[in-house]
Amino acid sequence: MWPRRFDLRRVVTHDLPLKIAALLIAILFAIANAQSAQPREIVVTFDGRVPVERPEVPSGFVLRGQLGDVGVTLRGPEGVVDHLALADLRATLDLTGIDASREPRDAKVLVTVSNDAVKVVDVTPPTVSVRMERITSRTVAVQTRLANDPPPGSQAGQTSVSPGEVRVIGPESSIAQIAAVFATVRFGDVTTDLTQSVPALPVDATGLPIDGLQVEPGVVVVTVPLLPTATTRTVPVLWTLKGAVASGYWVSRVTTDPLAVTVSGDQKVIASLERIETAPVDVSGLTATRSFRAVLVLPGGVTLVQPTDATVNVTVVALAGTRPFLEAVQIQNLAAGTVAETDPGSVTVTVAGPQPTLVGMAADQVSVVVDAAGRPPGTYTVDASVRVPPGASAQSVQPSRVTLTIRSK
Repeated sequence: MWPRRFDLRRVVTHDLPLKIAALLIAILFAIANAQSAQPREIVVTFDGRVPVERPEVPSGFVLRGQLGDVGVTLRGPEGVVDHLALADLRATLDLTGIDASREPRDAKVLVTVSNDAVKVVDVTPPTVSVRMERITSRTVAVQTRLANDPPPGSQAGQTSVSPGEVRVIGPESSIAQIAAVFATVRFGDVTTDLTQSVPALPVDATGLPIDGLQVEPGVVVVTVPLLPTATTRTVPVLWTLKGAVASGYWVSRVTTDPLAVTVSGDQKVIASLERIETAPVDVSGLTATRSFRAVLVLPGGVTLVQPTDATVNVTVVALAGTRPFLEAVQIQNLAAGTVAETDPGSVTVTVAGPQPTLVGMAADQVSVVVDAAGRPPGTYTVDASVRVPPGASAQSVQPSRVTLTIRSK
């Protein structure tokens, strides 16, 4: 009997729909299995720096310090962690334990990722030095500052600012640095009065602007009248004194501030004006240097371009003099069992010093002594030592040496 012939075609085509369905199911299972397989985790350093955002702080405080940026190391699925963009990362600060203090504190840097599958492994630097500072305010008068000279043939008159004061708000340390608030104006070529709206700018003692401050109002109006130089003149200020200082004192120097002032008025009047005098300053009984405020006496029809009073500084010093004192010579450190005497027994001491000191000096405030320490009985020529009160000096001693005779009892 012949063997049955193998029909490959029939094998393939038999139940073909069922076989195709089984194959499709197997492929789907393979795809699902591949998708459900856990991807490989990797650790990468983010390619770039993440800027640290300034966090919210309690009302009435401000956070001081340079926040900068940080480097970040991440761990996550391959194909995810190595494809993150800067927009997927956010860095801020943990202010737990950071309170108002004069000293900087280290705040921890917190980095979050938009994809929960990615974790932060390391942050460099891990902390940032910051300081929590209280916000305060201060009211400061606005001063006018001229950026350039007035046009030729004119000069600036008395400036005015509206409002005259502003409120400056900011951190306590910055507010404490304010030395002045300036409103700076610049002249053009027009010789009419200048009116400008300009910023009010807080500056420190060196004249540099202070950043981080809020000024209310931020803009002020400055008005500067322009006066023709033909009707103005700068003249010196001359002081006037009345009365006499105390006995034994004299006026050694007098100065005024300002030294000169600019006046305006009719050209014929100011052309003959040589000086402006102060109202008389009474120095009666003065025994020390003193400063006085004095008004300036102006002729009729003359006004000050910059209204001001004068400060008159009067320097008073004591007259120097001398006074003689006849003093008995005292013997000190005489050995036990001995007696001594000097020849002469008294000397004349001329004391120099301020007259008031000399007038009030009593005779017992001046003393003359010789030292007998370590000397046995005998005769010696010794120097006389003089003691005078503070503020005075011994100008001379006559005689300056005496004969000291020591005898046993």
